[in-house]
Amino acid sequence: MNARAPQVGEPVIRIRGLRNQFGAQVVHDNLDLDVHRGEIIGVVGGSGSGKSVLLRSIIGLGRPAAGSVQLFGEEVTRLRDAERARLERRCGVLFQNGALFSSLTVAENIGVPLVEHHGLDKALVARLAALKVGLVGLPPEAGAKYPSQLSGGMVKRAALARSLALDPDILFLDEPTAGLDPIGAAAFDQLILTLRDSLGLTVFLITHDLDTLYTICDRVAVLAHKRILVADALDVVEQADDPWVRDYFQGPRGRAAHAAVARSRPALHDPAGT
Repeated sequence: MNARAPQVGEPVIRIRGLRNQFGAQVVHDNLDLDVHRGEIIGVVGGSGSGKSVLLRSIIGLGRPAAGSVQLFGEEVTRLRDAERARLERRCGVLFQNGALFSSLTVAENIGVPLVEHHGLDKALVARLAALKVGLVGLPPEAGAKYPSQLSGGMVKRAALARSLALDPDILFLDEPTAGLDPIGAAAFDQLILTLRDSLGLTVFLITHDLDTLYTICDRVAVLAHKRILVADALDVVEQADDPWVRDYFQGPRGRAAHAAVARSRPALHDPAGT
């Protein structure tokens, strides 16, 4: 588990009594969750449990049937267009599969929110895009490439660069390591941890990747039975009295991820391993 967790602050996301439904299908019912400033929180749950629907509710892309969703103390569902745009500038989102515009280069993709929200001129956008390319560990020449010319790992980093274009306070990541090989996924995890520590970000992370949960998350929230079953440190979450939690965290893959982090823990505290 992350040994470098910062002192977290007040809730920047506060959800109470959330209900999402599509016709007769109820996805969330009476869901509560707080996300604190400066933490990396991982959200897990079975297929169809509504993890992405929850993310969309928080950022205002989906209107809940009931309940309260507050972002930076403001009720998301009550914001007018101008107020919503102002709040959107404080949020960076990395959707599944990157969601880059295939007809634009990496630099042009990064420039889209800069032009949309700030109307910056072309030269300044190009300079800022180059900075973001470097920030996520891509080589300078990647800015001139199209998404189809990039590897899967580079696409993820390019999409992350775009999500950081407006210098957000919160980063929302939807399955960021899906499709990456173990080495690439581990490198991406460390990049997220570095960005959180250096930029003071709050990170809301949806993932199935147990290595990610054990390596970088300060807390884990389990979405089950249409609500947040538990949201706490992993050693607490692992012991939750629920069949899905037991199968997920105490099955072979969960035990392997836990053991791998336990073996690396001395190195986190002491580079010499002494």
